[in-house]
Amino acid sequence: MTESDAVPAASADFVQSLARGLAVIRAFDGEPAELSLAEVARRTDIPRAAARRFLRTLEQLGYVRATSDARFLLTPRILELGYGYLSSLSLPEVVQPHLDALSHRIGESVSVAVLDGDEIVYVARAAARRIMSVRITIGTRLPAAATSMGRVLLAALPEADAAELVDSLVAYTPRTRVDPSDLASELDRVREQGWAMVDGELEEGLRSIAVPLRTRTGVTAALNVSTSTARGAADDMRAELLPALQQTASAIEEELRTVA
Repeated sequence: MTESDAVPAASADFVQSLARGLAVIRAFDGEPAELSLAEVARRTDIPRAAARRFLRTLEQLGYVRATSDARFLLTPRILELGYGYLSSLSLPEVVQPHLDALSHRIGESVSVAVLDGDEIVYVARAAARRIMSVRITIGTRLPAAATSMGRVLLAALPEADAAELVDSLVAYTPRTRVDPSDLASELDRVREQGWAMVDGELEEGLRSIAVPLRTRTGVTAALNVSTSTARGAADDMRAELLPALQQTASAIEEELRTVA
């Protein structure tokens, strides 16, 4: 991440110091958990002296802790910044028991995510085992275009809005769809069939299948199961796991209707 990625065009009401402080927080993406001052400055494209002031301010506020070898890491207090949003949602609380039950039933990791720009954000998860090189936790962000949950959520948008979000595509593996027209065709297929499968496009050896979660306002989240391609052929995975995924989504939607 660079500062140009994190900071939009300035306006009369834009507070650059706040934007830079948030960029410093976002620099800690968990890989690795601890960062040096130089690493924070490089990831945010902020001068070292300014990055140091932001880190020390966050440390005094209790959001960052300095280690004995002059590295920095986030503290659990950082969760306060997202608690207001998560607590305003009934979604994580409602879905978690369903995710736990489904994960136990099929022996695979299952997750729920929402769309934020061109990324998905994980809001609930039940992990059977780690199958990705990136550790997935609540708040993890991944590119929507290369994920099954992202494609379900993009397909729920008006076509023009979805096209704008996937105008620039990145190849994460040799199988990643990087042609916008190819991806647009895939999103049409997802709209028609009501589910999405991604096979080795985000990470080689990883396959996932996702379905939408609907409330009265439409598709608000997506539910997926992720597994290794070593489990078997894609068609066999779909035949085995898609019905269980759809049943769980229906149960979640029914419960959401009672609390929304």
